[in-house]
Amino acid sequence: MEAGTINNGSYKNLCLYHVVDGLSAGLSQFSGQSRAALLYAEAPEDPVRVYDPQDLLRGHEPRLKELYLDSSEWRRRGPDTRAMTEFGEMHPEKNLELAGLVSFGGRSRSIFYQMWFTEHHPDTCSIGPTERWLEHAAFLLANDFAFENALYAGSSGYVLREYATHAVRDFLLDAVNVMLGWDTKVLVLPILDAVLAISKTPEEGHKPFGHLVFVAPDDFPGLDFLVRFPRDLRPGVHNYKHVRKLLQAVERADRKLASDGLSIVGIVGGDMPECRLTADFHGGHGFLRFAGEPVCSFSDGRFTSTNRKANLVDLEEMLLESSLDPEAGSSLFRLVKEIVNHAGEEKFGCTIVMDLNEHPLEISGQLLDQPVDLEDADYLGLACSLSKVDGALHIGADLRLHAFGCLLDGHAVPGENLSRGARFNSALRFTSERDSVIVVVVSSDRPVSIIRGGVEITARCELKSFSKLVEPPPALEDWIQG
Repeated sequence: MEAGTINNGSYKNLCLYHVVDGLSAGLSQFSGQSRAALLYAEAPEDPVRVYDPQDLLRGHEPRLKELYLDSSEWRRRGPDTRAMTEFGEMHPEKNLELAGLVSFGGRSRSIFYQMWFTEHHPDTCSIGPTERWLEHAAFLLANDFAFENALYAGSSGYVLREYATHAVRDFLLDAVNVMLGWDTKVLVLPILDAVLAISKTPEEGHKPFGHLVFVAPDDFPGLDFLVRFPRDLRPGVHNYKHVRKLLQAVERADRKLASDGLSIVGIVGGDMPECRLTADFHGGHGFLRFAGEPVCSFSDGRFTSTNRKANLVDLEEMLLESSLDPEAGSSLFRLVKEIVNHAGEEKFGCTIVMDLNEHPLEISGQLLDQPVDLEDADYLGLACSLSKVDGALHIGADLRLHAFGCLLDGHAVPGENLSRGARFNSALRFTSERDSVIVVVVSSDRPVSIIRGGVEITARCELKSFSKLVEPPPALEDWIQG
């Protein structure tokens, strides 16, 4: 069948597939494994349909029924889409705030209602860029439905796969416009390109540290300049090597490089205006902040949503469900989290044995004459340092460090993976033979594994693939019924 001759229904199903596939792939690079799903009604009188090929929305059936089947408010809310005349006009629909999900959508002339969904990852700096990503998916699908040209059916998917920098840009531009007005001339995209390029530029073999702050020109008179460069001799932000050299003047200091988005104006100290965009360089990675709040992180020349802190949600839930007193479980979680985050920041691997037994196990290692109380800040700092020593820390339910440099032994178990190294596989063996023990393994490249009963609790299955649609997605009522 030649391009452009595919029937209308099949063409629209194909568009759905490509947009969801591209959205899921792009968000998976930005935030880790991410599924995507869509609720939509093509015309005002149509039923709501569900396209959820990877079961993202399962478990939310009661709330979706309440919103879309038990009430017609969603149909009445918003503008008359049939009266829209401008090409590409899209009325946004806000996040539904469903637990564990980010959602955003829109209404347009070609598709009466769309609501897009993806996972809300616990380590996300801000959901703002993700919301802009979902909004753009709604815009692209509406255009695809309007054009009905099979030749371009897959192009929207390719756009969404590579949308990370533009999602950050769209979020920041909206935030700047809200603060400074819609006539602002701040060029966000060149700033983002500069931040990524500078982050990859070494100076004498070292990656950059320090703060580069972008401020609106109207706010410069209020800045506390330590050094100011003549207007005609200001280094351009696009001169990445020069900016990288200047960052040496603000490394690990309260000083900051100040820029108007086009050039480096000078070096400043003191308080900064609220409307500011800060690139916080930490060597091999960094954070982008707006008005002091994190937007995303960056490393290896790309933006990601992660706050670069260990995701210990599973561990927290396990401790809450354990036999420990809730207060003791909460304290133990806080102490272990501190040690894990320290290892992540210092980029070394370590192993922590959390012994929940009333009487701690005897584990081969460097025992202490008297276990030390980790609720004492000095001893907690010592434990962070001792976690660098080969072997595991042994922490009891009494919130005390009993030993370090511990050797974890045991018999072979299913699920061992030679590619994961000795720490991981020793933890599998050790926990398989000991009840009431949880082991946290931190790898030097930041992944964290939580292991209990010879099983990695934090293991994630690969997302199941899905094929191109043949039949239209089911109506919400049919989908809920199974």
